[in-house]
Amino acid sequence: MIGLIGGTGTKPLLETYPITSTEEITTEYGKAPKISILEIGNKQVAYMPRHSMGHSTPPHMINYRANIEALKTIGVNQVFATNSVGSLDMNIQPGSLLIPDNFIDFTHDRISTFYDDKVVHIDCTDPFCETLRSNLISCGDVHPYGIYIATQGPRFETAAEIQFYKQIGGKVVGMTLVPEVVLAREREMCYSSICAITNYAASISKDKLTITEVMDAMEDATENLLQLLTKTIEKTDEKTECICQNILNDAII
Repeated sequence: MIGLIGGTGTKPLLETYPITSTEEITTEYGKAPKISILEIGNKQVAYMPRHSMGHSTPPHMINYRANIEALKTIGVNQVFATNSVGSLDMNIQPGSLLIPDNFIDFTHDRISTFYDDKVVHIDCTDPFCETLRSNLISCGDVHPYGIYIATQGPRFETAAEIQFYKQIGGKVVGMTLVPEVVLAREREMCYSSICAITNYAASISKDKLTITEVMDAMEDATENLLQLLTKTIEKTDEKTECICQNILNDAII
């Protein structure tokens, strides 16, 4: 089954596609948000609201392990995730979509592994599934590359931090990609992010950041996001074998 982790502003997915059933999963790591099984392009897609229903859980308090484990439990091997982000580049405008190809992690105090009882070093040279990335890039008008800067939140970043992130090569900044992508990789799941640009990050434009600005831009990007997801899911082969699904072969000591 294909999985879809929805971030800020993705509630319209539940209003756009038929819901065939729901799943409530409690894992050994805790209870995950309710999963809705949607029918998208004649395929069954497990949709999970990352922040829980009503957007009630802030990014630094999300139980990422429970979320990923719940999707794995119901048979998900390929995950598309939507992430709302700020742009560090004036050429990457609010309302557009970007498919990140790497990340730099500035989060802290988040549980970022399933393996506390053994030594496991997964390869994260290319943390995203290239097959899923290629499908997304071929199916829509997107920025095909960009480094995602992962920050702790829940506050927005300072102007000084943003200028530093820009200098080290960051293109977008957000609060939810890590450790989600790493945990999916540890569970040998293909994973790709779709970043919806909701604003220019602090100091990139002259405007102050407000949550109203973010939500308005997310609304503008929703139609393009839905179209991209529909086309990509229709194109995705659920039975495709991928190196992502064997990543642990050379990772366990």
